Amino acid sequence: MTQPALSHDASPDQPSAFAADVRSGLTHAPQKELPSKYLYDEVGSALFEVITVLPEYGVTRAEERLLAKHAVDIVEHLPHDVTVAELGSGSGRKTRRILEALCKKRPTSYCPIEISRTALQLCRRELGDIERISIVGYERDYLAGLAEVSKKRAADERLLVLFLGSTIGNFGRLAATRFLRDIRNMLAPGDALLLGTDLIKPTPTLIAAYDDAIGVTASFNLNLLARINRELGGDFPLDAFEHVARFNPDARSVEMHLRATRDVTAHVAAANLTVSLKAGETIWTESSHKYRADEMPAIADDAGFVCSHQWLENEWGFAESLLVAQ
Repeated sequence: MTQPALSHDASPDQPSAFAADVRSGLTHAPQKELPSKYLYDEVGSALFEVITVLPEYGVTRAEERLLAKHAVDIVEHLPHDVTVAELGSGSGRKTRRILEALCKKRPTSYCPIEISRTALQLCRRELGDIERISIVGYERDYLAGLAEVSKKRAADERLLVLFLGSTIGNFGRLAATRFLRDIRNMLAPGDALLLGTDLIKPTPTLIAAYDDAIGVTASFNLNLLARINRELGGDFPLDAFEHVARFNPDARSVEMHLRATRDVTAHVAAANLTVSLKAGETIWTESSHKYRADEMPAIADDAGFVCSHQWLENEWGFAESLLVAQ
């Protein structure tokens, strides 16, 4: 067995950026909000891994079934000699099938891009036994990491960007198209993006997926306030908040909120902020937009891609679309 080579290109933590985003979000009117990317610290990343195996949350298992069935076919439609960059790799478990199929054909460079150092460490443990793989992890935001990967690739290499797990659903519709255009601007014609999207399904199924019976998702959401307390000198009383999941039919999205169960005043030292919430007021922490499979070609076209192939998982309702840069 060939041992993988892994290097770790890390940026320093930026608590000032976290504090600035917390201040901006919690003073936003009329709806207080916090960026969903801050859900994924060490504790949050571990809790999300638990969420992916809960019976109510079918997204991860659906994608794993799809990739297990179609990975070889997906790889057959990729250019020769691709460097793989994954935006938000998580533990890397869902990516294994694609990388194994690629590495059977040729040695492959894999670049997971994560803001969570813990996730990158999990990724190394999960994928380090694949033969003929070289792993270079980037502790970066999506676009900053992708820019570095694109800059460092060889002139004759194509780039395959993986954006799996329906993470595109965390963006609003217009923001999602802008984000895909930003990705396209870092690619060359012929490079590809494999995009995972969770498909629309009955509302009770969606709500259960984001509000499980044993409360793991609630802990995941509440950990964001706990993180502010730990890292930014906050004093949010966690027992004064409850997790709420609701479906917005106009946006076709599930929204996660933290709702104050009583009047609350909290201080965040690093953000030089005092914030007050009335009982019943919420902090919006995440949205997960759901798609129809037939809308992907138009979305791809708006962003400078062509949707060349699409694979569907129908038991849960999930799509994997291969977008080729034009």
